[in-house]
Amino acid sequence: MQTKHVSFIFICAALSVLLLSLTACHLAEDTPEPGKVSVMATTSVVGDVVQQIGGEYVQVELLLPLGTDPHSFTPTPQDITRLAAARLVFINGAGLEEFLAPMIESADVGLRIVDLSAGITLRTVDASDHPEGETEDHAGDDPHTWLDPNNVILWSGVVAEALSAQDPQHAAIYQANAQIYIQELSELDRWVVTQVELIPPENRQLVTDHQVFGYFADRYGFEQVGAIIPGFSTLSEPSAQELAALEDSIQQLNVPALFVGFSVNQNLAQRMAEDTGIQIVPLYTHSLTPPGGEVDEYTELIRYDVNAIVSALK
Repeated sequence: MQTKHVSFIFICAALSVLLLSLTACHLAEDTPEPGKVSVMATTSVVGDVVQQIGGEYVQVELLLPLGTDPHSFTPTPQDITRLAAARLVFINGAGLEEFLAPMIESADVGLRIVDLSAGITLRTVDASDHPEGETEDHAGDDPHTWLDPNNVILWSGVVAEALSAQDPQHAAIYQANAQIYIQELSELDRWVVTQVELIPPENRQLVTDHQVFGYFADRYGFEQVGAIIPGFSTLSEPSAQELAALEDSIQQLNVPALFVGFSVNQNLAQRMAEDTGIQIVPLYTHSLTPPGGEVDEYTELIRYDVNAIVSALK
């Protein structure tokens, strides 16, 4: 009996040491590196832009896990705790992070929110633009501002100003990094224009899973034929009448491709492909991939999507 008792004490002691070690490792991971400003970003796209400008002086923590659809994200108590511990949070804005309002109410009063889309002229669908009975879920502001690189150019200035205010010691570096990144984005925009020219004008038609490419279409001369979900959020639900009308448009216009985001539910897209014979082309829309993946930076996301769109439509 004494041997068993001693063994039990030894096992408990060993487990205690292990738990303390794991806790220490967890705290070490969450602790900002010395000399770095710790900030939070809601999405990986926002986080990458902040990191490009913050460089070595900024440590970015993401609120949403990679691959998450921000329209359907539900924060956990741990997420609320992490947000409450932040002092500077960068958000896409334009209504993308609808989940954020109750989280902010629970957070510290010292929390500073930087809305990157606040200075952008938003695309808006008014309720009167839809037939009666199909208005409530589909009206509002289009939050997908990042899919036009020119909007991210505007983001860059906002990020630089916010980081400079938070860390004045490195303000000149943030401003310089922003100018370098803006130049990269301007070159990206010019590249997209040259690639789109490879598509015959009559083929520049987009059918998507939801209304995600509005800013992209406006900038580069595409017609949005329609979307499975004729609204800005993947949480909206299409009516049978809307789905039938979209299938008719696809067949009448002989649209070859249905562009669907990797991070959204593809069930309705699969059904429409079966009904019409349209090809499903997956795109990265709301999230980057892990480091070392196909699109672990915002500029790579745009290049990937443009290459896929051009290949499907030219």
